Amino acid sequence: MFKSEKLAQNIRQMIENGAWKAHDKLPSLREQTELSGYSLMTVLNAYQVLESQGLVYAKDKSGYYIAERPQTYNSKEPAVQIGLNSKIKINSVVFNYLKSLQTPNIAPFGSAFPNAELLYNSRFMQILAQHSKRKSSYSHQNHMPPGNQELRQLIANRYQLQGINCTSDDIVITSGALEALNLSLQALTQPGDFILLQQTIFYGAWQAAERLGLQVITIPEHSQFGFDLESFEQALKQYPIKVCWLMLNVHNPIGFTVNSEIKQRIAELLNEYQVYLIEDDVYQELNYGAHKPVSVKYFDQHQRVLHCSSFSKTLGMGARVGWVFAGPFSDAIQHLQLMSTLTVSPLLQNALVDFLSHHHYEKHLRHLRQQLEKYKQKFYQELKSRLDSVCEIYYYSSGYFLWIKLPEQLDGQVLYEQLIQQNIAIAPALLFKPEHTSQNYIRLNCSFDWTSEIENVVDVLAKVILNHAKSVD
Repeated sequence: MFKSEKLAQNIRQMIENGAWKAHDKLPSLREQTELSGYSLMTVLNAYQVLESQGLVYAKDKSGYYIAERPQTYNSKEPAVQIGLNSKIKINSVVFNYLKSLQTPNIAPFGSAFPNAELLYNSRFMQILAQHSKRKSSYSHQNHMPPGNQELRQLIANRYQLQGINCTSDDIVITSGALEALNLSLQALTQPGDFILLQQTIFYGAWQAAERLGLQVITIPEHSQFGFDLESFEQALKQYPIKVCWLMLNVHNPIGFTVNSEIKQRIAELLNEYQVYLIEDDVYQELNYGAHKPVSVKYFDQHQRVLHCSSFSKTLGMGARVGWVFAGPFSDAIQHLQLMSTLTVSPLLQNALVDFLSHHHYEKHLRHLRQQLEKYKQKFYQELKSRLDSVCEIYYYSSGYFLWIKLPEQLDGQVLYEQLIQQNIAIAPALLFKPEHTSQNYIRLNCSFDWTSEIENVVDVLAKVILNHAKSVD
């Protein structure tokens, strides 16, 4: 056995024995040289062997890290009840919540968008300014549904690079992902139809269900894998579900990413039960791992999946351009779009064509992920040090949200109402699972640099939670 193989085997055993956890940093090459007594080249070869086996991953100018270990799905989860929600009432709750975020000088820990300072890209702004001086950039002629041909082709190319067969004709450009999701749901359903949602999901899905008069079936999250396949199949058997709306990559609000094995099985079940999926994948680009997670669309062989995403979570609300990989439903979605928003800003579409064509976007994404990971880890560490005795904080290596389980007796809505009086916004569980009794959760936006002002806000948040916990004791 070569020295590098022996070292790789030793490290592999330590990983399997739990000496390092996912995303822990391995000793640097020089540190490992000193620890092991092997040469620098031997250590490098050992690390590269571990990387080829998927046990570690490398980050530019940072070193090697422990990869998340693939898990085989095991559905041994306590029996849970599938929910039926025939009369959703959430729009007024969401409206009041979003209005409260407009309060001046508020700490925006409840915002669904990353910190605008991180999303600002000077090169994109320069390109936008250049196009703003050209009359041709304002022309609607080539930007009516399905949208700018060049932009659709660039988006289709990105799917192709992920191993998904796609042409520009499959893509419809929309005013953000929410419009893509809503148009897709409207194209696939009639009032009274059954749709399936995750029990905890982005409030836009609940709003759409209320607006369209749909009956909602919910399935719970799986404590280990995020998505409960057993409940999913049971729901498909039990109810005449027409459409599912699921978020499986960088889930909002919880943060988990479902593994590829489960996604493949979801695609198989969709075809078996003749059900469509609207896949909300707006955060896919914000996974910190070495490889971007695949979507269910990757496994879709029967055109059962409408895949929706946008640029707004990576370039900001000002770049509110989204799309749906609509396939055979492209015409139906375009007809609906022509009766509502009509078209997406030609200026933005033209600017995005230039920005993506010259590879500025990938560089921007790399920097954005690095900053979000840094900020989220800092928030997690600080919150753990303050609240570990009374709260459970869910950390996943993606996105910019932390999902926090409060003390059992503390309703997230009560905490929100108390903190908003102190100009601190959080997102209570009521927004994400309105029909569920367990409301002692909040979502926290952690996309901010750790300044003294942020630290003071977190201190106030922690103090309020600890005081609630003490009052019960």
